Amino acid sequence: MFSFPEGLYSDIRIEHTYNANYSVENGEIKQNSETSVAGAMIRVYDGKLWYTSVTNDLESIQSELDALAEIAEKNAAIADDPTVKLYEVHKDKVLHFEGGKDIRRVTREEREKLVQGYISACIDDSIEEIKKWSAGYSHDHTVKEFYSSKGAEIVQDYQQCAVWVWYEFVINDIPLSGGGQFQSMFFEDLPGHESKILEKRDRYLDFGRNAVDVTPGDYICVLAPSVTGMFTHECFGHKSEADYMLNDKALRDEWVIGKKVGSDLVSIFDSGDMFPHRGYIAYDDEGTAVRETWLIKDGVLSGRLHDAHSAAALGEEVTGNARAQDFGCSPMVRMTNTCMQAGETPPEKLIASVKDGVYVYNVQFGTGFSTFTMAPGISYRIREGKLAEPLRVNVISGSVFQTLFDIDGVGNDFEFCENTTCGKGGQWLPVSSAGPTIRVRSLNVN
Repeated sequence: MFSFPEGLYSDIRIEHTYNANYSVENGEIKQNSETSVAGAMIRVYDGKLWYTSVTNDLESIQSELDALAEIAEKNAAIADDPTVKLYEVHKDKVLHFEGGKDIRRVTREEREKLVQGYISACIDDSIEEIKKWSAGYSHDHTVKEFYSSKGAEIVQDYQQCAVWVWYEFVINDIPLSGGGQFQSMFFEDLPGHESKILEKRDRYLDFGRNAVDVTPGDYICVLAPSVTGMFTHECFGHKSEADYMLNDKALRDEWVIGKKVGSDLVSIFDSGDMFPHRGYIAYDDEGTAVRETWLIKDGVLSGRLHDAHSAAALGEEVTGNARAQDFGCSPMVRMTNTCMQAGETPPEKLIASVKDGVYVYNVQFGTGFSTFTMAPGISYRIREGKLAEPLRVNVISGSVFQTLFDIDGVGNDFEFCENTTCGKGGQWLPVSSAGPTIRVRSLNVN
């Protein structure tokens, strides 16, 4: 399809993306839009430097490639470059969303009807504590093509859609926000979740009306599956992205493959090959086939996530984790679906064994590398093995390394969080995180 220059490695990523959005706030339509974008990134590598060009003119790809080749320094041994040697060669089409499954077939009227149905069922103007509400729908559909000078030819597609209802409360003069969002790759999965949104609304109302401030201190904490997923993604998943280690010898020395880094109960893996979860991809943006990568197995550091450059630099294998936000961005090491494996203990038993502690039902956001912090949305006091009064908690924090060892109970439940968008280096990508209920011997709660 393209004429690739000799003595250089080259690849081309072409994307066609379609987006639609519809949102309503307090009865007023705020957005009702459709957009379509096509573009490509062309890259050339001579063993020393990368040369890149981005264009929306797909007819100019060959000329852009030729112009980059003129700038680069020809290298007869480019095929032996450690990074280039790791680039895989696949010829494949993976198109899950053709025909009736293509979300682009959903009409503007169908989108509006879906949202208006949720508004009718979930908005109650008689609840005075609700000061503002919003509801909406969004979807996007992308077809990606990848071609390389090594002979790769890949076409794959991806789509996602979501519907949500969100509330902003003021209860006892304290602002609070919460609601529900449902994410899928298929439009037909989105109707019918009104009762779940109402349950979340009522839980937030109860929390706002009855929560008390937590007494700061160190507590035994039981984390709900969505919170475990957040911890797994933010506090360990990012540590597993190997590009962080390339210029950090201390980090490489601390996280050595085969080292005991957590409790025997802890096993964590990342896998892009989990269709139809939000972090699914068939091939990464370097043309590498995705695979399951165990990061921790029974408490032992077992692997990390790579693109071709980091794998070559550390003498390890590629894992299919080179991802770019879109054709205008260069790939970097990113997670896909990152999960903590379930255990054997029923979650209610993990709570029943706690005399005095904190149950974290959900979190608003989290971050961490060596020390992590998570901002809970709703938490509850655990008294004598039972959930008691709701707690207002500002932040939960701890050492990542110590917390992995302090996990002393892992539930036999397992849930995906499908609403996560992960940011790194200014790029935002859809991912999923998942896990079971876990019990941690001690976390700092404020």
